[in-house]
Amino acid sequence: MAFLGTPADIAIYGGGAGGGKTWALLMEPLRHVANPEFGAVFFRRTTVQIRNEGGLWDESQKLYRHLNAKPKELNLEWKFPSGATVSMAHLEYDKTVNNWQGSQIALELFDELTHFTEKQFFYMLSRNRSMCGVRPYVRASCNPDADSWVARFIAWWIDEKTGYPIPERAGVLRYFVRIGDAIHWADNPADLAQYTMKDEDGNEVPIPPKSVTFIPAKLTDNKALMNADPGYMANLMALSTVERERLLGGNWKIRPAGGLLFRRGWCDVVDAVPAGTVWARGWDLAATPKTDTTPDPDATAGAKIGKTPDGRYIVGDFVEDWLSPNGVRSLIKNTAAQDGQGTQISLPQDPGQAGKDQKQNLAKMLTGYDVRFSPESGDKVTRFSPFSAQAEAGNVVVLRGHWNEAWFSSLEGFPEAAHDDAADSTSRAFNALNEPKAQVAMMLTKRHRR
Repeated sequence: MAFLGTPADIAIYGGGAGGGKTWALLMEPLRHVANPEFGAVFFRRTTVQIRNEGGLWDESQKLYRHLNAKPKELNLEWKFPSGATVSMAHLEYDKTVNNWQGSQIALELFDELTHFTEKQFFYMLSRNRSMCGVRPYVRASCNPDADSWVARFIAWWIDEKTGYPIPERAGVLRYFVRIGDAIHWADNPADLAQYTMKDEDGNEVPIPPKSVTFIPAKLTDNKALMNADPGYMANLMALSTVERERLLGGNWKIRPAGGLLFRRGWCDVVDAVPAGTVWARGWDLAATPKTDTTPDPDATAGAKIGKTPDGRYIVGDFVEDWLSPNGVRSLIKNTAAQDGQGTQISLPQDPGQAGKDQKQNLAKMLTGYDVRFSPESGDKVTRFSPFSAQAEAGNVVVLRGHWNEAWFSSLEGFPEAAHDDAADSTSRAFNALNEPKAQVAMMLTKRHRR
């Protein structure tokens, strides 16, 4: 009822599984179906998700048929007696949003908002307009995903320490304007009046802010489901710790294997590097840019770690990017120039002739730098374990930088997260520092300081 009653322009309803999110979305358009010009669109990432057993289309039939709506299953559309329509569509790729150019959608409903990209959501927000008399608005559901853009978007409603929603903020409206990729928030729309645009007459006028709210939900809120299917709670309890925290507890901060091999709380964040620190930069290589057909490839990542004179370690920098082979070479070369000749560069060598050719090309490009190549040996967790042990013992600090959050988040998800680029590059840098030749460099540095 809180979700269906909010006046927010954008309302996000989510948290645990079983909170009735899909049914809440399906009920929302019904308040307008007597309006013959009204149209609403449900979005899921793929058509398969819409048509799945027990998915949006199946559930809509349990409700909309009772209101004499006529289904058009081929088009995934319901037409109500007044002429109002409710349809369902996919946004499988980022470029799919182009199919909606020129559209006017009074009500947009996103089922599992975390499955959509930030680009897709904000583009479709530009299609959220209406001439039918219904104020345009957006409703969305989702389960927690600590690494999604949605987690950042609703961060004010979530306890930073526990990851659980803050009860007294549930349903509270906040306001934002988005300029470029930057979102500016305020508790009162008047506080955003400083952000302006030019109207059709060329006058500076305030950008109209959008109101947002987040309303948490979990299984224990849904008494009907718990009574009808008492075994569902047991199903959620049987999940892994991380999934149980997400889907039963509604935790927005939990990550796969969080705390098993790395936890950000193990590392102090510092603002200075001790004199005499010896550095190594480890790389994990990829060569696939992000495209509509490959929206989530592995990244080329480089972690820079130093060993201090007292035997502790400092993570000094981390870079990652999704680039073509030429772009990867440029990134490595430019980063080496920034690090300086005193930083050892450790690169993986693939087996076979292709690996030998790549080694020769990179070595030539990095002439003048201390560059070394080695094949990967052992599994990823084994390679990461020495660094993990030092971090857990409190022997690793991190230099404050804009890259901290990305590096922390990636390592906290290792090894179960989709990508391990940060962990692999960190392992390589750390292990390079502890090779015999690196130990000699450390001794020479100490003697020089004396």
